[in-house]
Amino acid sequence: MKTIQPGVDERTTLTSNNRLELLLFRLGEARPGAGRGLYGINVFKIREIVTMPEVTPIAGSPAHLVGAVDIRGQIIPVIDIASLIGSASDKPPAILLITEFSRGTQAFAVEEVEDIIRLEWKEVLSAESSGTSGYVTGIARIDAGNGQTRLAQVLDVEQVMRDVFPEQHEDVKPEAVGDALRTAGGRILAADDSGFARALIGQALTALEAPHVIASNGEMAWQMLLKIAEEAAQEKVPVREKVSLVITDLEMPEMDGFMLTRKIKADDRLKHIPVIIHSSLTGAANEAHARNAGANGYITKFAPAELSAAIRKALAA
Repeated sequence: MKTIQPGVDERTTLTSNNRLELLLFRLGEARPGAGRGLYGINVFKIREIVTMPEVTPIAGSPAHLVGAVDIRGQIIPVIDIASLIGSASDKPPAILLITEFSRGTQAFAVEEVEDIIRLEWKEVLSAESSGTSGYVTGIARIDAGNGQTRLAQVLDVEQVMRDVFPEQHEDVKPEAVGDALRTAGGRILAADDSGFARALIGQALTALEAPHVIASNGEMAWQMLLKIAEEAAQEKVPVREKVSLVITDLEMPEMDGFMLTRKIKADDRLKHIPVIIHSSLTGAANEAHARNAGANGYITKFAPAELSAAIRKALAA
């Protein structure tokens, strides 16, 4: 058994430099002869790694839920990642990744864990720009030495949870966010690399009748803000007449939410725009770093009522 927690303080400091730590693991072949797939998940989401214990099947469970395990008295559902993403394997998974994110604990069954690496978010390409979609949000370029590069697919764990437990991840209902916003400011700009998360954010903002635009990563959002700031200067109007609020995820290819927030707060044209961190990562350390970066709020995905309340509070302030 291996715990990830002892190094959490050190790992949290990586956010100051737009860096992350990625746990690499192997699954089966996406197609015959393609080789066993290399995948990654942010270490912040991993609570511990255990050798595959006995898994108890659950009657009537979803197709990719193989059962549940008892980890020190906690019953945790086990998800067969390989079958979900279509990577066939001729050997059973040997490792469980116990994960904590988005207000829940779940285990991912994988063939083997390969390594933990550190890299910059700019070394993770958006899955959209690479032509990859589905359960992948980014492609990490890993220096393998001797001028060689390995590629690892970064899982969209939010989409995984949506497809395994659809009844727990329903579309946003208008009554969940309350009355429409009554503000005269500009659009709300949101940034998130998960297609599923972008859809939910869009539904919530539409229900609030809030004009909005959504970017798929922090770098894209930053470039949009720079363009908007230039337009505001040309029109001689405050930037907040064009952008009233920024909502950002933390883990994103090219530029993470911490860096995006720091850039906004360091720019005299943009610093008065409130920023809400909207992340699946939980924990006091992340919230503290968000405050230090200048964020005006931090909420855990995905609770429409809480997102609505945070938006109203930030706009009112």
